[in-house]
Amino acid sequence: MPRVLIAGCQQEISSFNPVICNYGFFTKTWGDEIVDGNRGQNTEVGGAIEALEQVPGMVLVPTYNAGAGSGGPLEHQSFLRIAHEFEEAIQPHAGNVDGVFLHFHGSMGTTEELDPEGYLIERARAILGEEIPFVFTGDIHGVTTARMLRHADGMAIYHTYPHTDFADTGRRAATQLVRMLEGGVKPVIARAVVPALVRGNELITETGLFGTQVRFAKSLYDNPKVLNAGMQIGNPFTDVPEVCSQAIVITDGDKELARESALKMAREFWPNRAKMQGVFTGLEESVREAASLDGPIAFTDASDAPSSGSPGDSNAIIAEVVRQGQSYSVLAPIVDRPVAAKAHELGIGATFKSTVGGKSDPRFVPLELELTVKSLYEGDGFPLETWGGHEDPGPTAVLEAGNLTLVVHSNPINLVDRALFLANGLDPKDFHATVVKSPHCEPQFFDDYVTCNFNVDAPGSTSANLPTLGHVNVKRPIYPLDYDAEYNGEVEIYSRG
Repeated sequence: MPRVLIAGCQQEISSFNPVICNYGFFTKTWGDEIVDGNRGQNTEVGGAIEALEQVPGMVLVPTYNAGAGSGGPLEHQSFLRIAHEFEEAIQPHAGNVDGVFLHFHGSMGTTEELDPEGYLIERARAILGEEIPFVFTGDIHGVTTARMLRHADGMAIYHTYPHTDFADTGRRAATQLVRMLEGGVKPVIARAVVPALVRGNELITETGLFGTQVRFAKSLYDNPKVLNAGMQIGNPFTDVPEVCSQAIVITDGDKELARESALKMAREFWPNRAKMQGVFTGLEESVREAASLDGPIAFTDASDAPSSGSPGDSNAIIAEVVRQGQSYSVLAPIVDRPVAAKAHELGIGATFKSTVGGKSDPRFVPLELELTVKSLYEGDGFPLETWGGHEDPGPTAVLEAGNLTLVVHSNPINLVDRALFLANGLDPKDFHATVVKSPHCEPQFFDDYVTCNFNVDAPGSTSANLPTLGHVNVKRPIYPLDYDAEYNGEVEIYSRG
């Protein structure tokens, strides 16, 4: 009976977020709770379970998984503690498993280690042996490195942005693993690295230019020799040497098919690099123009998107509303643990003066407001509207300051939909303007009904205005940090057969 080990470690970071993460930021699961928490769910592990359990006699060997929301770099000693737990969990199964499924995101980073996933897969290979097949999953914003590919036999990449195909990605990785377990498959991995960092509306896979590469990758599955295919656009906020855009194709022994397919994706992507940049409206202009429009409107503040690794405490847009003396109603989320705690201490109906926001990121100045406590939230958290999972904002308060309604929460959480607002009894449609701290949300949450969605060029650690961030580790030259960057069409080949 085939035995497949399941393990993983996931986080996406912004190297430009000054708030360092630690061990407690991660949720750790061991053994059967990994399977119990993912079976039937739209997660990578959920999709893998579905594919693996279709094999007669398959035995799942779940071991260890550590996952965290996006944030700043992980304190290195905390990573070493997680890595030790990872190794301890898989060590007893050395020599007693037939294959390995690893759930990665691909955009981790610690204060010292710039390729944590590469470190973990290298250690797993050393413990479990060179002979058995390894596959892993990667976010479309992941940073797949040469070290990861040297120790792997395959991988599967998301095909959607905004992301919806979590389970399908796990299913595709596990399906390759099953084919390898059945014998006769000799994977060849082709990797075409494109020296470009991209961010913008053209990356939305259903409507943007980048969808061309995704559709081509999906078409490759019509050829039975293709085991997996996809393209990553990397995470430009994870400032590591190998962050880039890259096409990856894995075939059964056909080096030329893998090479030519990856090269086609890369070559067709490169001419669109300038079009795949953010298109912005200035902060002052956005706030002023919103006053002349019928609502509702959205202010997209992707520069402070916790789902991309920001701390969530930017007050740039609300501060500009106050500075201009605008009177239209604004709904905005903001992370400020001390203010949330003060509201809970005083209770509903209380009024108090306090600064709001700007306490963790020096890009922002705390904004002094007179606040009235309208409601309090102290629940166990809530699921996102379509992603699933569980978000814990910590103690949260809805506070009013004139025309501003602020949802002040204690922990940075994914703000990719309306879940935080709805959990606090608020509907964005009831406000003239809503601050949306996510680069892109599924259209039904905002775009389908707003009059205008301003992509605001505000400061922040996840600004899509990439040259403003200050990269130091990325391999240069790379576009748009270097406008004269060139693509030479090289393809790297990896094969462990």
